[in-house]
Amino acid sequence: MSPSWIALLRRRRLSLFTLACLLVLLPIGCAKLEQTERELVFRIEPGTARWFSGLPAGIEEVQLQSPQLTAEESLHAWWWPAARADAPTLLYLHGSRWNLTGQLFRIEQLHAMGFAVLAVDYRGFGQSRGQLPSERSVYQDARIAWQHLTRLQPEPAKRLIYGHSLGGAVAIHLAREPAEADATAQAGGMIVESSFTNLADVAAAVTRTRLPVHWLLSQEFDSLSKIAEVGMPVLIAHGRDDRFIPARFSEALYAAASEPKQLLLIDGANHNNGLRMAGSSYRQALQALGLGLN
Repeated sequence: MSPSWIALLRRRRLSLFTLACLLVLLPIGCAKLEQTERELVFRIEPGTARWFSGLPAGIEEVQLQSPQLTAEESLHAWWWPAARADAPTLLYLHGSRWNLTGQLFRIEQLHAMGFAVLAVDYRGFGQSRGQLPSERSVYQDARIAWQHLTRLQPEPAKRLIYGHSLGGAVAIHLAREPAEADATAQAGGMIVESSFTNLADVAAAVTRTRLPVHWLLSQEFDSLSKIAEVGMPVLIAHGRDDRFIPARFSEALYAAASEPKQLLLIDGANHNNGLRMAGSSYRQALQALGLGLN
């Protein structure tokens, strides 16, 4: 067997193994397949992140209330008011692995820029009680948190939605809804960082396969089909050195988004340190959209 064929087989081995696992699960039933898929998507780290050393002064822990939550469910959130009473308020939506304790460094950076921040753990993460999350449940959790934020910040123009990684897909879904559902729930803008076009594209990129994996996925997180309908200013940021989610996905989101929009590709930044590596360019991009603080 030639070396080129050996290299090809090695590259395809993970893709074929993943596909084979999914195909083996098919006879078990769609419900079991979906459960397994959700476990792969939401790789929840239990407990407290090892780098978390406690809450900074000023953060309030809150339990969000909603008739959509059962007696066995809860939504835990952090509320961190800004120093300025008239500051924009940002809803922070995190990704698929770490709870809020693993997100504090990024929340601190956003707060240091002058934003008030409401950060929420989806059901099943951190202190939020519930079963294994799904695409539907995290969308619902974001909506509940957004309803709470509109009471904290009465001015629609000063409400922002921020999503990191998978949280970017949640943010895009949420941002498409406010104007349709209720004029009083409108947002002034959205920030999407280190995110992707849809889950199938990420699966194909990670496994390096051209197989039609979208046929097997029940969790779509299809931001590419939604972002053009977002009727507010959009900043899309991504580290050029992101090894988990390639920056080309953010470029595709930017191309599909409606104006006004900004794309910030950050040299030297990986999946998690974009805010720090971008420096003043992050604030400048926000100000260009009218979303930054003076």
